[in-house]
Amino acid sequence: MTSTIQRNKLFVAARIALIFTAMTFAFRASLEGVWGESFHLTKEQLGWIFSPAFWGFTLAMVFGGPLCDVIGMKNLLGIAFVGHIAGVIIYLVAKDATMLFAGTVCIGIGNGMVEAACNPLTVTLFPENKTTMLNRFHVWFPGGIVIGGLLSYLFIEQLKIDWHYLIALLFIPAIIYGFLFLKLKLPQTERVTKGVSTKQMFLSCLTPLFLVILICMFMTGATELGTNTWIVALLQGANVSGILILVFINGLMALGRSFAGPVVHKLNPNGMLITSAFLAGIGLILLSYSTGYMAFGAAFVFAAGVCFFWPTMLGFVSEYLPNTGALGLSLMGGAGMFSTAIIIPFMGRWYDDFKSAAVAKGLTGPQADAVAGSNTFLKVAIMPAILLVIFVLIYVVRRKHYAAAKETLSPIGEL
Repeated sequence: MTSTIQRNKLFVAARIALIFTAMTFAFRASLEGVWGESFHLTKEQLGWIFSPAFWGFTLAMVFGGPLCDVIGMKNLLGIAFVGHIAGVIIYLVAKDATMLFAGTVCIGIGNGMVEAACNPLTVTLFPENKTTMLNRFHVWFPGGIVIGGLLSYLFIEQLKIDWHYLIALLFIPAIIYGFLFLKLKLPQTERVTKGVSTKQMFLSCLTPLFLVILICMFMTGATELGTNTWIVALLQGANVSGILILVFINGLMALGRSFAGPVVHKLNPNGMLITSAFLAGIGLILLSYSTGYMAFGAAFVFAAGVCFFWPTMLGFVSEYLPNTGALGLSLMGGAGMFSTAIIIPFMGRWYDDFKSAAVAKGLTGPQADAVAGSNTFLKVAIMPAILLVIFVLIYVVRRKHYAAAKETLSPIGEL
């Protein structure tokens, strides 16, 4: 049994590792224009450079999930540390787009290993309060984006400091979390301590409910991370600082996740997902029509929507499908990141195509940018609309199943 002091130290180390992950997302978003100009890249090409952050993440999570119980969470975090340090070094010495791509691959793998280890670590440390604590752990993804976004705004937009110095700051959280995990002893996963076999874990990941939620994770991940990755570019014609909007969104998300407990108690994971899908879709539509300070109001609605998406999807699985273990959580995180890897280049292409069409109609400069950004937001809004329908259907089916189980005095089990 992990002592309270040990548990708190492990949770702090996990959150610092997640801060590193989030800072890389903020830095890349802010450097999109700088790298595009320095390396003569289109939006679609930048999308392909950014995408390894997500599919590298996906590969690490999919393979890291089953390995979590075999080689242990500590070894996964060691791989994460090596990937992070290697990625930062490659970024710093990059001479072309290929090296930027390679650096993103390394960091993506490192980020995936952090999630592959730290999600089951959080569930293991707090088995009595899984969804709430997963939300509190994931506070530090938007929290890290706020930190990274403010640093980016200061270094790039205000002080005009060379981007290499900004990237070098990533060494600080990497060294801190690496040192902390090196000193601490990590427990076995919840699945192992409960005696659930590896066969049971794999079979649980083939149940209809898990497969449906896995498909939903593709869309929730793309809605949140795809939009946040491109939001600086999508708002460049809206007469507002995109990086400040990114900071605002993620600040609200961090605040919301910090106080997730009462919301979880009030709505339960399924109800939270229904509300999130509705607000995310409305927020994207509002962002497509907003300019100037109005964009902050639209961003507030969008943030309220995506705030609980990622951790509550994981919480849904850990609460209702606990036998899926570390593999289930890794597949979920991998699905969210893989979908983002796919959507990012497409969003870049949509933006380029919409802008070309606007220019063909005689629009130029900020006007063309505004049209391209608006239409791209609307296209992304299709995903939360689909999610809303699916989450409502899941709610109806589970409620009927619960009623039937109550009549026969049998537990709900896995659908």
